[in-house]
Amino acid sequence: MQIESARGSGSNLSKSGAGLEGRRLVLIVMGVVGAGKTTVGALLARRLGWEFTDADDLHPPTNVEKIRRGMGLSDADRAPWLAALRHAIEQWNRVGANVVLACSALKHAYRERLRTGSVQFVYLKASSELILTRLGGRHGHFASATILASQFSDLEEPAGAITVEVDKTPEAIVSEIMEKISTRESTGR
Repeated sequence: MQIESARGSGSNLSKSGAGLEGRRLVLIVMGVVGAGKTTVGALLARRLGWEFTDADDLHPPTNVEKIRRGMGLSDADRAPWLAALRHAIEQWNRVGANVVLACSALKHAYRERLRTGSVQFVYLKASSELILTRLGGRHGHFASATILASQFSDLEEPAGAITVEVDKTPEAIVSEIMEKISTRESTGR
């Protein structure tokens, strides 16, 4: 399992306004391909002073090759990947690590599989038009626009997640996420 450190200079946790001081949590930043999970997740982790990892790094090579060829993954394809992710989340919870995980988590059943210990989902919501525009300018990632239709077909929008529209800059998205986390933490919802 690869975990990239996204710690900022000095602890900005108390300055973050997110209200997460003293909490142990895995934040799963989810959405379709091109929604900005990795960009937003890494920036969020850096702002919180937490660890960051990308669930794509835990895909078996056969899944990566299918995605590269523009083929959607079946539930059976995703099963070992979800098992590896759950194991990682259990480990982070066991050691009390604060982690931001970028992960598609498209279906309710997938999210239930990942919901172990202290987990909160952050849904990066976007229209297919916006995502197509973003993917047109994207280079160096194994997933492309050809997989987008299957992603939107599989997507079951989450209930109870922190939901943020991604029609703004990554910095603005992260600020909105942190504000919503702070509101939830202060209200207990």
